[in-house]
Amino acid sequence: MTVTTTQGGERVDIDTVPDVDVAIIGAGFAGLGMATQLARRGRETFVVLERADAVGGTWRDNVYPGIACDIPAHLYSFSFRPPADWASRYPSGREIRDYLEQTVADEGLAEHILLNTELRQAAWDEVTARWTITAETADGPGRTFRARSLVLAVGRLSEAKIPDIEGLGEFPGQVVHTAAWHDAVAVEGARVGVVGTGASAVQLIPHLADAAEELVVFCRTAPYVVPREDRRYTSDERAALLDPEVAGEVRHRLLTEADGAFRQRLGLHPDIDEIRARARNHLHEQVDDPELRELLTPDYEIGCKRILLSDDFYPALQRSNVVFEPSALESITESKATARSGRTFDLDVLVMATGFESTRPPAASRVVGRAGLRLSEHWSSGMTSYASTVVSGFPNMFVLDGPNAALGHNSAIYMIETQLDYVLGALEFMGNTEVRALEVSAEAEAAYTREIDERSASTVWLTGCDSWYVDPESGRLTLLWPGTAASFRERNGTFDPAPYLTITDSPEAER
Repeated sequence: MTVTTTQGGERVDIDTVPDVDVAIIGAGFAGLGMATQLARRGRETFVVLERADAVGGTWRDNVYPGIACDIPAHLYSFSFRPPADWASRYPSGREIRDYLEQTVADEGLAEHILLNTELRQAAWDEVTARWTITAETADGPGRTFRARSLVLAVGRLSEAKIPDIEGLGEFPGQVVHTAAWHDAVAVEGARVGVVGTGASAVQLIPHLADAAEELVVFCRTAPYVVPREDRRYTSDERAALLDPEVAGEVRHRLLTEADGAFRQRLGLHPDIDEIRARARNHLHEQVDDPELRELLTPDYEIGCKRILLSDDFYPALQRSNVVFEPSALESITESKATARSGRTFDLDVLVMATGFESTRPPAASRVVGRAGLRLSEHWSSGMTSYASTVVSGFPNMFVLDGPNAALGHNSAIYMIETQLDYVLGALEFMGNTEVRALEVSAEAEAAYTREIDERSASTVWLTGCDSWYVDPESGRLTLLWPGTAASFRERNGTFDPAPYLTITDSPEAER
């Protein structure tokens, strides 16, 4: 497969000109956002490597029944794209995939994207000040090319996590992770087990309850659930929201309202009391059985784990064909699933709603920086960075949606856009100077890490429970920004060369 890109106003084949200015790894929201901005600039040559056969990232992979976003559509979309015609307040997974595919078409990105092409290794070459990229294609030999800058846009929800369950490999029925759902999953009239009650599970469980003969829900930790209160837009509303000014006002209002919820994550009163009361009232209003209600009452501080939105999760658990098992799945013997409580269940299908390898991204083992240091080694004690975007020892590398760049209360897309501005600023700086490479200093990264740790110390994520936001070995908060979306932009939205070491064509100009 040949990709063409633009250089000096002419079309060139990446097979014949192996050097590009920017290599982007991943074609989800972050990767496509970066590609869009580069295409509009028309200044840098670039290529996007995508290991799957289509774009969309997590919204391509997750197609289970009920898949939808829990952030309002007008906030979970690019501010620099024309407003989309969203059908309801919260977009479905299909709508989001359509939105990203339309972005590729409208922005002319298809010719820059290599599908079915997986990164095998990216290694920094200090002599040429370039990244040597080795990629493997699904339908042919691998390819190697060089890039001045490397953008990792592999996301946090791209590698499914399967818990170590005794006997799982010998289960005779179907086993499927929610991120690998497919049409051949035979749940109709079957005995189905679901492991987990996180964000994917609460969307999927009501649909499985409709189809299964019996549904067993294995719940290690009860989640906090608040009303979703979704609704479809009227035709007049949809027409009005296609006006960029109207959509922009809605986006700003939603962003401000969501940022107000960060006070809950600081455990501040009365904010945390109000959201806790809302969740408990929702539970009491939807669950009449006091015994089940007790089992569904979380025993940790609200906000520490993700707060879920659903109007049909609790009702589904009370259906006659649904069994709520308030303990983890511990072992499998043939078709019998045994919970930690000792109860056993005969199952035909097992659905793993068990999350992702989020704090230790597998792609990090494939990135080699200065002196042969792998990114996974640099992050052996937990992910660290500067400005949540760059890493010492890895020149001209930018990580999108990586260390401390996510939020537990607001839109990931806003955070990604902030990072895009930072990367574009760095590329602009290099393009306007003799600088060939930028590397943030170890001191700057260490200072930023201390800042993150200090900001995190009093949040519910480090004081309320154990969660997937926290690195399991170091105990540090490595996924979330411990502040508002607005404060992230204020802190990290503008590139500043001051904390960087530079490599130039003139040795005397280096510092």
